[in-house]
Amino acid sequence: MNASHGTWRRDFPGKEISVPVAREWARELLAGRIAAPLLDDVLLLLSEVVTNAITHSDSGRTAGGRVTVRVTCASGDVHVEVTDDGSAVSAPAVRVPEPDEDGGRGLWLVDLLATAWGSHHGEAGGSVWFLVAEC
Repeated sequence: MNASHGTWRRDFPGKEISVPVAREWARELLAGRIAAPLLDDVLLLLSEVVTNAITHSDSGRTAGGRVTVRVTCASGDVHVEVTDDGSAVSAPAVRVPEPDEDGGRGLWLVDLLATAWGSHHGEAGGSVWFLVAEC
């Protein structure tokens, strides 16, 4: 599939409703630019990372909290970065969830499906990024 290049950025409120809105926004951007299986992985991982940003950072804990999503598509590879308002009490970490747990699979899925991923924390907030490469 011949992918078009581009970078897009959008801010979302630090509320649960932003998860499906961010997912649909990314779907509209990437559909037709990348293969369907790759798109499915990107949308799943985006949902997980936005959910984590809202759940575990000040973006979801404070009035006016924001989550910023940046999507870059180049040569069939997709790089996504989700920036939040940071947290003084938690940092992104992969953990293996118990089979009967309802949650806790976000970064585990990112680690499993992404070609590469990482996180950084600064004074202005934190971010988690992932790359899904076309093979």
